[in-house]
Amino acid sequence: MTTKASEEELQFPGEIKRGDNGAAVKRVQEWLCLHEVHVGIDNGFGPATETAAKQFQSENGLPSTGVVNQPTFDALVQPMRNALQDVQPDGKSLGELVVAYARQHLAQRPMEEGGDNRGPWVRLYMDGEDGVDEKWCAGFATFILNQACATLNQKPPVRRAFACDRIADDADDKGILKKRPSKPGDLFLVLRSNGTHAHIGIVTGVGQEAFQTIEGNTNDDGSANGFEVAARTRGYDAKQFVVI
Repeated sequence: MTTKASEEELQFPGEIKRGDNGAAVKRVQEWLCLHEVHVGIDNGFGPATETAAKQFQSENGLPSTGVVNQPTFDALVQPMRNALQDVQPDGKSLGELVVAYARQHLAQRPMEEGGDNRGPWVRLYMDGEDGVDEKWCAGFATFILNQACATLNQKPPVRRAFACDRIADDADDKGILKKRPSKPGDLFLVLRSNGTHAHIGIVTGVGQEAFQTIEGNTNDDGSANGFEVAARTRGYDAKQFVVI
């Protein structure tokens, strides 16, 4: 699935090299860090970024020039391209496709980079936005849902939104907000004591006493403002479900 945000993240802007400044340099620095070649993210292509680029090139069988050309840029952003590849429907239901796409994204280890709720993956899921206030769990869940719906050429059961409460309200209006999931591919919502919603993710497995998930903006402890896409197991207490 191609979006404006994915095009911006994946489009090669031309060679990026020492002395350059701006958003393209920042993106290179973010991706170097995501590949565990850590460098400061300061929008300036100085000697440290050049050295990091040479290291990445050497580790990936590319000429170690320190200049980010098309092959180097493509290697940097390949995880996102992998996550966005079409899954063949092959008779799969919407729920099965949602799970397949969620697992495909999880395998590429999407996570924040450059600060709280920042980086290429956050911008992908949040339609180009990132920053401390851009909590991205809903962006992730509805991005995956839309990716699956696009594959089947069907309308999403709930509108794409970046706020959990808006998704819950939309599902409630359509009669698909339930107390239990019906199948993998449904969405789960974490309820606060005041009836609002703190977090959302994708159900990947349904058991009698617990269910499995893949969720964004979380971590191994289940934070609603974590730093990565993760697979978790959760109980049914204080949950609602969008049954797709």
